[in-house]
Amino acid sequence: MTIGKTTPYAPYNPARLLDALLHHLQLDNDGALSRRLHVASHVIQSIRHGNLPVGASMLLWMQETSGLSIRELRHLLGDRRATCRPAYVINSPPPGR
Repeated sequence: MTIGKTTPYAPYNPARLLDALLHHLQLDNDGALSRRLHVASHVIQSIRHGNLPVGASMLLWMQETSGLSIRELRHLLGDRRATCRPAYVINSPPPGR
């Protein structure tokens, strides 16, 4: 299922993702979306204004709630990366120790 019209290379825009979810779930506002996703309303507002990134767990909650695939959600978000990588470095001992 494809939601909304976006160009193949749409810029990163979390507000577009939230608007598409509101439309898909037939919700009226961000408060209703936050209740549906079981997160605080300030989290949705922070994501909308770009103060908080859309994390992997949030994408999973959006996928479970909406039925849209992670790929579709990432496309709506404007995330064009082929894979996701952790944002932290796992230190391992040097070889031979």
